[in-house]
Amino acid sequence: MSEAAIEIKDLRVDYGDFMAVHDISLSIPYGQVFGLVGPNGAGKTSTFKVLTTLMEPTYGEVSVAGFDIFESAEEARRVMAYMPDLAPVPSDLKLWEFLDFHADTHQLGGRKERRERVDECLKIVNLFDKRGAWCKELSRGQTQRLVLAKTLLHRPKVLILDEPASGLDPLSRREMRMALQALAAEGATVLVSSHILSELAEMCSSLCVMNQGRLLASGTAEEVRKALGKAERRFRTTTFGDVQDLVSWLEKKPTISALKVEEAKVDFQFTGSDEEQVQLLVEMVNAGLKIRSFEEENSSFEDILVRVAEGNREE
Repeated sequence: MSEAAIEIKDLRVDYGDFMAVHDISLSIPYGQVFGLVGPNGAGKTSTFKVLTTLMEPTYGEVSVAGFDIFESAEEARRVMAYMPDLAPVPSDLKLWEFLDFHADTHQLGGRKERRERVDECLKIVNLFDKRGAWCKELSRGQTQRLVLAKTLLHRPKVLILDEPASGLDPLSRREMRMALQALAAEGATVLVSSHILSELAEMCSSLCVMNQGRLLASGTAEEVRKALGKAERRFRTTTFGDVQDLVSWLEKKPTISALKVEEAKVDFQFTGSDEEQVQLLVEMVNAGLKIRSFEEENSSFEDILVRVAEGNREE
């Protein structure tokens, strides 16, 4: 078995003269919920189509669970599962009937074995008590979880989910998150796409950010925040002295801008390095300013993605 569940090397996808995916490389280990995030047009869907063998790339190497998806496509399909955004379900079937049909297509044994696996998957997504309900009676969130149950039937090693939490209410997102994290804890790898970074930050152990076909950053949510949020490093300083003394001192620093005063607190934008940040605090203390607290305010994920989408990220 390959050490990585998904290996992507130098993947490129062209549509005529348009380059949708620009030479990206990723290695995703087993047992992770890994997020692929980016604005519309970032290249997420094209990447997913290649991974799921639905489209051939311009060039690149891709393996899933140790299988080269071009040379061993059938073997790769048997160990993966794909859940597209807003996958349809029939209105005239009950939940167990819908899943039993798909279990049969996967040749999951006889009727008894299929029934046991259907019930097991319904329990995973917290829909077992609705197994006899009609699919048309489900809410949006319940429908998404039913499709996830279908995706799990053949015990895939790798799950590829396109916007699985799209349009879900907070409770449904929580249930979806818990189900995916439980699967990863059992050794499966879950690759999830979304255009909402904060949504994936809650769900994923690691993630990467794409824009205009390029991979901008990858790592934990905090690592991605730091990598892409440098242009918006904001700090909040609280003083128990004269706040105007602090403001006047800060205004003289070329690395500081956008000051905002609220009672004894001063917010400002800082463009220096980590070492310069340390030096700034030392200088504050040496200047006799009565600093009570000094902390960095994290850039919001939403602001980061807006800046990424607008192409204004500072290198």
